[in-house]
This record gives sequence, structure tokens and C-alpha cells, in this order.
Amino acid sequence: MLPHLSRNSLRFKLTALVVAIILPILALLLYNTFYAIDVVRDQVAQSNKNLISLYMGQIDDRLDDVDNYLISLVATNLDLQNMPDNRSPKEELLSQIRLSRKLSNDVLVYKTIDSLFIYTGKDDLLEGINLSASYKQREAVRGYLKNDLHSTDQLSIDWNVQKLGDEYYLLRILATEHAYVGAWVDINQLLMPLKLINLGEKGVSLMVTDKGIPTIHAELVNENRVDLNRGFDSYYMSGDKNRFLVVGDRSMKGNFSLLALIPDEQILENLPYLQQIVSFISLGSILLLPVFLIMLRKTVLRPLNRIITAMKLIGEGNLNIRIQPFRTSDEYQVVNNSFNYMMTQIEELRISVYEEQINKQKAELQHLQLQINPHFFMNSLNIVYTLARSGKTKVIEEITLCLVQYFRYMFRSNLSVVPLQDELKHVRNYLRIQELRSPTGLVPSIEVHEDVADVFVPPLLIQSFVENTIKHAVTLDTPVYLFIDIRMDHSGGASRVHIKIRDTGEGFSQEMLQRLRGNEPIRDEQGEHIGIRNIQQRLYLLYAGQADILFYNGNPTEAVIEIHLPLEPNNLKKVDNG
Repeated sequence: MLPHLSRNSLRFKLTALVVAIILPILALLLYNTFYAIDVVRDQVAQSNKNLISLYMGQIDDRLDDVDNYLISLVATNLDLQNMPDNRSPKEELLSQIRLSRKLSNDVLVYKTIDSLFIYTGKDDLLEGINLSASYKQREAVRGYLKNDLHSTDQLSIDWNVQKLGDEYYLLRILATEHAYVGAWVDINQLLMPLKLINLGEKGVSLMVTDKGIPTIHAELVNENRVDLNRGFDSYYMSGDKNRFLVVGDRSMKGNFSLLALIPDEQILENLPYLQQIVSFISLGSILLLPVFLIMLRKTVLRPLNRIITAMKLIGEGNLNIRIQPFRTSDEYQVVNNSFNYMMTQIEELRISVYEEQINKQKAELQHLQLQINPHFFMNSLNIVYTLARSGKTKVIEEITLCLVQYFRYMFRSNLSVVPLQDELKHVRNYLRIQELRSPTGLVPSIEVHEDVADVFVPPLLIQSFVENTIKHAVTLDTPVYLFIDIRMDHSGGASRVHIKIRDTGEGFSQEMLQRLRGNEPIRDEQGEHIGIRNIQQRLYLLYAGQADILFYNGNPTEAVIEIHLPLEPNNLKKVDNG
């Protein structure tokens, strides 16, 4: 399938412009060429039509003279009129001699005619023969008169084309009471002057019958399938193997016409030199149009398409794209080199900005972790102070040991991630501190599956939510159950660590849930709660936004926190444990 081509694209506009310019020029040139051909054909046809008509007029005039002679002979000659059967043989012989001498003398006057004859129907044939008539021709006509005259409709037509043997003859016959008077002409002899017309090497002149049968050059007509049955009021083109211009004129004295077959190639040779150049330019333009479009595509559109493709890939976030070197115009070479240089600078700048962002994120992460330490430190001192006032020495010793372990872990909190076992050990130590502080009120339960024993998590991740539960959910009236469940989640395709923390307290308020889900600061009468917000920001920085943390209320009033941490290697590479 062809690619979609927008009408607003440069490719479409250039192609349309080229076609809009070239096609009208080609159409004009072709119209001019064909018009010139038609004009030349018309001129050639008209010129030859005039010659044919002129000669046809001369033939008709000569045949008309012979007609008048025959009619006069029949009407005025006494020997012809007095040929009854009751005459004496001597008188009949003398009459035939006088008629024969008259025909022999008169035929010399009509040089178009090959023979004048009188046929009595008793095998008596009186002839006046021109010297051009051959013995074979005379015998062919004699045989026709003696054998076939009564079986034809020859007498009903003026001058009739008749094929006798292998040749065609033109005959005129008048019937009297006792004889047939007529004349005949060899058609080849009659057409001799037409050979003087220059019709080209393959052009011919010929006579055809009213049924379109050629009397000469039949082989040429049949080989090229030239149609001779059309009217001759105007010229026309005909022919299969070779094209001929056909012009002709119909005789007024018989059932025949004179034609000229002029080869079309002969006509085109008579075109002016300029018209031949126009034809050559038109043909060359048609042939060169695809070549021009291919060159336009190669020199303009293809280099432009390379640039557009590279820019689309860059728009998709692939900044490593470069336009590969290839042979093109100097202007495109400059554009390509400038484009590659610009992309190299952008990539270097992007790397520098990325490194700066990483350093900034590290500093911000350490700052967020340090914000937790003073918060818990103040709470711990408050616990020791309360125990000291109550005089619980044993408890103070144990809680002091727990605090030592707690702060030892906190001193490691500048790490990005820690083993999960260390984080849970710290949580249990923190819970023990809370139990020593408030023996009743909190019942913890921690369940860790074996497949997550070796994973790493951000430090203080679980402890911060446990601390938040103790602070907001634990009361002296009703025990609060705290459940911590850690397992591997394979439901989303990629494996993730699933941490679920829930308590049986009063749950989150709707305003609290809205702020937590919107990652907004949380403030109450005790001040701003920085713990949960710090965890959200730390997860975003450590895992590039691929970690999820959900807050919702369970049934009936449980506060539930679900954390999903990715385990892909590319995320772990971003972690700096140094």
C-alpha cells in the first residue's frame, strides 16, 4: 500500500506543482502537433483530391464524347440501320466493309478508347482497334461479347467495369434492333496518367468498382486491410499494417471511382521541421517526467524525509538518533551536520542536567532522613523522662538498651536501602520500646514470607507507619491490633515487594485520606506531620515514580497502608549504598 500523502506536505505540493506546470505544456504541445498533422493531412488530401477530381473530369468528358459518338452512330449510320436479314449477301458484305472502315478511322480520333465495335449476334464482329490494344486483350473482349453478353445486365449501365480473365476493362454497349454497338478501354491504360502523381514510395492510385473492389493493386489493399467502401466526399484514414490517407472521386459516367492511397508516413515527412521538434519535445517530456519526479524524490524529498523521521524519533524521547551520512546536496549536508551537532550538544546537556538532578535528589533524600531523627529523638527522651519520674529502674535499663540499638540503626540511616531483616529488627526493637512505655494498648503481628527474606527496602519505611499507628490509633481504653504482612507480588507481570500495614483503630478521616492520596502536607493541632510525606518523597526519588503507596480504610474501621516496591535491576542501580 502506498503511504498516506497529506495535501499540506511539501512532497505533495512539489509534485502537484511539477504536474501542474508540465501537463498543460505537454497538452499544448501535443495539441499543436496533432493539429499540425491534421492540417498537413487536410492539405495533402485536398491537393490530391483536386488532381483526382480533375483527371476524373477528363475521363468523364472523354467517355461522354464516346457516348455521343456511339449514339450518333446508331442514330445516323444507314449501314447500321439497314441490316435486316432480307438483304442480299453482296449488299451485306459491302455494308460491313464500310462500317469496319468507319470504326477503324474513328477509333484513331478517340485515343482514350482501345476499340470500337459492332456485334450482330451472328458471330460477326466489326472492330476498330487502337494500336495500344494487345491481341490477348482483343480476344478476351471478343470472347465476352460472343459468350457472355446476353447473360449479363451490361446493357442497363452506362460504362461498366468488367473483369475479363486477369484484367479489368471498362465497357460501353448500346443495343439496336439488329446489333450491339459499343467501346471498351483497358483500365491500366486509362490510369497511366495517374502514375505521374507523386504519392510516395508506397502510395498508389487505382480504380475501384461501386462495391469497393480494386481493379489494380488488390494485394496492397488486402494486405493492409484498407477500407474502400466509404464515401469519397471527404478524406479518411484506413489501414491495419500501414495507415493510408484515402481520397477519391466517383465517376458520373459509370460504376467506378478513382482513388489515391497516400501513406501516412509520407504525409508526416512533409511536416515542417519545427513540428517535428515539437513532437520530439513532447515525447521527451513525457518520458522525462518520471525521471524528473524520481530525481525530485532523491534530491529533495528523501533527504527531507530523513530529517523528519529523525525529528519524530526525537519527539518520542530517543535522543541518540543521528542522521547517517549519505550523498546529497550541499545544502542538506549543512543541515544534517548542524542537526547532528545540535543533538550531540543536547544529549551532553541532558546528561549534565541528569547528573545534577541525581546529586540534588541524593542531598534531598539525606535531608528527608535526617528530618526523622530529631522527631523520634524528642519522643524517646520524653519516654525516659517519664520512666525516671516513676522510678522504674529495670525498665529504664531495658529501654535504654533498646534506645542504644535504635540510634545505632539510625546512624546507618544515611543509606538508601537496607536489608529487610534489619528493618524488621529495628521495628521490633521500636515496638519493644513502646511496650515498655505503655504495657497495654498495642498487639503487634509481623508475618514475612520466605521469598522476600533477601530483599532491600528504604530505611525507616515500616517503622514510620508503626510510629504513626501508635501515635494516632493506640488508646488506653481498647487494645489495638497491628498487622504487618510482607510478601512477593507476581500479579502485575513484574515481581514487586508487597508490604501491607493495617491496624484496628478508628481509621483515616476522609479529609486525611484526601490529603494523603493528593500527597499534600498534613497539619493538625500538634503541627505538621512530616513522616508520611517524607516516605512518599523518598519512594519517588529512590524508584523514579515506580513505587506505589495506597491509603484506605478497611472493614469496619481499619486503617490500611499498602506499599509496592519494584525489583527491576534498573531501579536498584539508582540506589547508592556508599
